[in-house]
Amino acid sequence: MFERLKGVEKRFLELEKIISDPEIFKDMDAYQKYSREHAELSKIVTVFRDYEQMLTDLSDSRELLQDTDPEIKSLAREETDALTRRKADLENRLKKLLLPKDPNDEKNVILEIRAGTGGEEAALFAGDLFRMYSRYAENKKWRVEVLTHHATGVGGLKEIIATIDGSGAFSSFKYESGTHRVQRVPSTEAQGRIHTSAVTVAVLPEAEEVDIQIDPGEIKVDVFRATGPGGQSVNTTDSAVRITHLPTGLVVTCQDEKSQLKNKGKAMKVLRARLLDAMIQEQNAKRSEERRSQVGSGDRSERIRTYNFPQGRVTDHRIGLTLYKLEQILTGDIEEIINSLKTHYQTQALQDGESASEAHS
Repeated sequence: MFERLKGVEKRFLELEKIISDPEIFKDMDAYQKYSREHAELSKIVTVFRDYEQMLTDLSDSRELLQDTDPEIKSLAREETDALTRRKADLENRLKKLLLPKDPNDEKNVILEIRAGTGGEEAALFAGDLFRMYSRYAENKKWRVEVLTHHATGVGGLKEIIATIDGSGAFSSFKYESGTHRVQRVPSTEAQGRIHTSAVTVAVLPEAEEVDIQIDPGEIKVDVFRATGPGGQSVNTTDSAVRITHLPTGLVVTCQDEKSQLKNKGKAMKVLRARLLDAMIQEQNAKRSEERRSQVGSGDRSERIRTYNFPQGRVTDHRIGLTLYKLEQILTGDIEEIINSLKTHYQTQALQDGESASEAHS
């Protein structure tokens, strides 16, 4: 690890020279690229330099343990104990900083929420989840834009697809993929019985054209008249767009905009994200079980969380976390859950990395 850190520091110093050279400003794309890399390495180098200083201090403190003065020896022992604890903390932080980064972490998000089992109650909860995610994103100063949605007659959502634009959005949302279960008494239930419904959430990293290039000859575009709940017409022109990706059979429909061009642009955005996601899922499937466990399974059929209204309880089944603040969570207060998931998967990755190192030693 020490050699890797020395290599990181060397690259950091090289980047400092590059971005301080006035010539670099003639190529702003290159300047931004090097600046981003410099900022990322800065996080590691700052901790590494603290670590090196701590090692020097610890060595000095251990020398003082040999002093004949009892008072100096006692102070040195206290300082040595404190520095030893700090050494372990800094080493743990450095291991986390050196973990392989998910290349999609800084990307924007395509969020897809669909009502599952439970009929209208599931559709209503799909709306609750979308509001929860929207408020969380707004608190982060991220922008939420609905690409397409299918509402029900009483305010629920059969399906909604939206983008969430903001630096690091995918790193926060990526563990939300899966089945979300809700247990509550529907307003139409006269006997007060608790119903269980399910909603599926898919979180995809938004794909740029450079990530996924789609051959125009491999897509079929159909246009039709948009309709609303119950089938009534909401548009008098053929503005709705359905795009079929012929090689994979993926179909994306968008009808929220009155402009056919805008609907096509939004549908293409969703199609690119789904193709990138399919590519990522295929790559994950080819990796060993050990490697896949480091990034989480991403299995959307997995029941990941239960929202129990009678008890005001939310439980994340993957990490055994239970919080009794359902109302706050549904208003967007999900930072504790997200941070706990990040910590869990980071710790798992560290343990897997250490096990692999021991196996090779």
